[in-house]
Amino acid sequence: MAIRVMKNRANVLAGVILLFAVLVFFWTPTKTPAPPVAWPPPPAPEDVLPEVATISRSFGDDPALPAALGDDDFREMTSKFSEPDGSFMYENFLSNEQSYQDPIPNLTSVVTPGRVYLGVGPEQNFTYIAAIRPQMAFIIDIRRQNMLELLLYKALFAMAANRREFVSLLFSRQQPQGLSDASTVDDIFRGYRNSRGNRQLFESNLGRIKEGLGWLSDSDKKTVAYVYNVFFSLGPELKYSSLASGPNGPTYEQLMTLSDQGGRQWSFLASEERFRFIKEMQARNMIVPIVGDFSGPKAIRAVARYLKDRKAVVGAFYLSNVEMYIVPAQKWKAFCRNVSEFPMDTSSTFIRYVVGGYARYVRREKGLYTSTSLIGPMIDVLTAMTTGYPPSYYDLIRASR
Repeated sequence: MAIRVMKNRANVLAGVILLFAVLVFFWTPTKTPAPPVAWPPPPAPEDVLPEVATISRSFGDDPALPAALGDDDFREMTSKFSEPDGSFMYENFLSNEQSYQDPIPNLTSVVTPGRVYLGVGPEQNFTYIAAIRPQMAFIIDIRRQNMLELLLYKALFAMAANRREFVSLLFSRQQPQGLSDASTVDDIFRGYRNSRGNRQLFESNLGRIKEGLGWLSDSDKKTVAYVYNVFFSLGPELKYSSLASGPNGPTYEQLMTLSDQGGRQWSFLASEERFRFIKEMQARNMIVPIVGDFSGPKAIRAVARYLKDRKAVVGAFYLSNVEMYIVPAQKWKAFCRNVSEFPMDTSSTFIRYVVGGYARYVRREKGLYTSTSLIGPMIDVLTAMTTGYPPSYYDLIRASR
């Protein structure tokens, strides 16, 4: 009898507990399920670059690139498109890339003439421009001094009638006898080897340069004078490491007299025809130097907007080895987003200089043994960015040749 009573009590207790559980189930508000995670995840707010305002209004409303820029438009563009002055560990007055001409034969077979050239650094851009014949060029460098050096070059192109006079002006040396338009670039520089800098010629030339660049501030004119004095002081023997410890490289003379692996000389001073092409582009203000960081918020995006407004397409973008300095994640993502803003197609081409450990990686992949210059498709960056993921630097150099 006691056992039966205990069993009944247990059954009653179990029923009460079950009833309580049912009530809790039905009366407790159901939680709203978490929304599914978007894939790929949206960028964090700090990753989003600010929108660049339309700043091409001042440069005309034509739906195509102009044949020439007016002087005021050129000056305004160098200012409006530029970012604040940045810094770099080396003061490079000239290139140190001995292989810079090697990819040009392949480059000229891929790139469509009459498009837009983009570049970085000083004089090597003129050689690439003379090779691929764009309608317009923008040279974007983080250092304001590089922009001012390119304006110095612009003034010298305006002053020089031919290559031999250009070299005389660049280094403030008297022209040697016996040179003509038919002289080879080797002959021209050989003629200047024993020529010493002429201080009087330097001062006279500098006065003409400042007059031609009269729109610059006094501070910028001082920088132009400083750069010009370096060329005067060191002459054609100037090299990348002349003024400070840094990567070694060819002299200015060697850079101008180099050839590709097939023995063809491509430098902008290799022939009068190449020199005159650059001189004529400069006269039309169609080589525009601006200050900008490749991963910055303004310069590259401003140029991209200008090109899109005019339905222009990038032909080639010379990067040198800038990519290896911006591989940290945030900078790299910003760089890839910036590049993806450019109007491009499958023929739009990167030109890059691969050094250090990256060159060893390329060596393993492609059988190369030293620092080298390569070309690769720009479209890979755009294709990857449409999925939300920037390609790695290794992805891009693996696709180069």
